[in-house]
Amino acid sequence: MIAQLTGSVAAVGESYAVVDVGGVGYAVHAGAHTLANLKVGSQVVLHVSTIVREDSITLFGFNSAAERDLFELLQTAQKIGPRIARDAVEVLRPDVIRRAIATGDTATLSRIPGVGKKSAERIVLDLADKIGPVDIGSPGRAAQRPGGWRTQVGQGLQALGWSAKDAETAIEKLDAEGVDGSDVPTLLKQAIRLLGKR
Repeated sequence: MIAQLTGSVAAVGESYAVVDVGGVGYAVHAGAHTLANLKVGSQVVLHVSTIVREDSITLFGFNSAAERDLFELLQTAQKIGPRIARDAVEVLRPDVIRRAIATGDTATLSRIPGVGKKSAERIVLDLADKIGPVDIGSPGRAAQRPGGWRTQVGQGLQALGWSAKDAETAIEKLDAEGVDGSDVPTLLKQAIRLLGKR
């Protein structure tokens, strides 16, 4: 099983990247959160989960071992496949998912694309005893957001064609609506979604 790839980024697509390791290009499926950190030509270390099926071998890449391990754990719950597990790690931080499972917080788990109330309850039932020790303390949203996120999200929106005023409006909405986001790519995605509703 491949658990980690260290090499240079040869290509980045919408849902995958090609990592060149010693002249061999590995196609690694990844979500927007992971792909946002990859630039063609740069060196990268991806933590990988290898999914072996009868007709395929698929690699899923993540920024950290914690994300990869949670991706694998989530798939041990009934009816949770690689796509939903990957989306879970994309939408919520590993510590948030672990806390939600440990405390039975199905509302948080229901924010994962493809997971409804019953699926969230099933995840809690199947994984509560496998999740390990969890810090139940819930830090405030401000503590969860990276420093300088407003500037970075604003610059990202303007680079994508929105005006400075639109960017400022989206950032204010992110604060006012208490939108969750632990990193800049997630916050940028939420801001784009907010602007798309206008």
